[in-house]
Amino acid sequence: MRCTIALLAWLASTALAPGAEADRPADVASAMAPIMANLRTAASYARTGNVALAQIETDEAIARWKRLAPNASGALPANAPAGWPGFLDRGHERLTTATGALERGDTVAAGRELLALRQVFHALRRHAGLYDLGDCIFEIAPAMETLRVAAIRYGEQPAPANAEETVSAAGAFRDRLVRCNEWANSEIAAQGEFRRLIDGAIASSMAIAHAAMAGDGPLVHRYLIELQSFAQLLDFRYG
Repeated sequence: MRCTIALLAWLASTALAPGAEADRPADVASAMAPIMANLRTAASYARTGNVALAQIETDEAIARWKRLAPNASGALPANAPAGWPGFLDRGHERLTTATGALERGDTVAAGRELLALRQVFHALRRHAGLYDLGDCIFEIAPAMETLRVAAIRYGEQPAPANAEETVSAAGAFRDRLVRCNEWANSEIAAQGEFRRLIDGAIASSMAIAHAAMAGDGPLVHRYLIELQSFAQLLDFRYG
């Protein structure tokens, strides 16, 4: 299996860089996009225990990462932010660590490294003024975690204070979703898949709040599971 993965990675790398400098990305934004897709896909596979598929994604990310290094004359991609070479070095180390964790079958450690790298990537994009829908989707994770904790606490003890906490967390999560909906360009906003995910998540975030106010613990739990699925799918597809 690992030999197959290595072959696929080699094919990907040769397709990515047939002519070294001639195939270098023109700017940071175009360079980052496919790597970010690799990282979020690898993280999703690692989370679900699909080690072999996660390895293919990290191998592709490493192949693309190498293309981001300064060329022979020291030139960087257009719009490269300050500290780009250092970021590349640290990022490559994290990718190597994640790859090693996958080799050992440690998906938890691999997921941790991939998340840390994605966080750095998004911080760099924000600093460089490259913020877009993917960054907004990535940033809903903390709001989802706050809602998860509140909903579980409510399920264990459906007291009024815990219901209020759940309602507040659901409102904050919904606000994040609405903001991301506004960041979607016209093409993505019109996609049936995007509409199903974002509209479904917004509707469920309101529904979980109503369930908490009504004192319906089982329904709160059901909507929590639904919202977690929406959040994961949004990240996998658009993060």
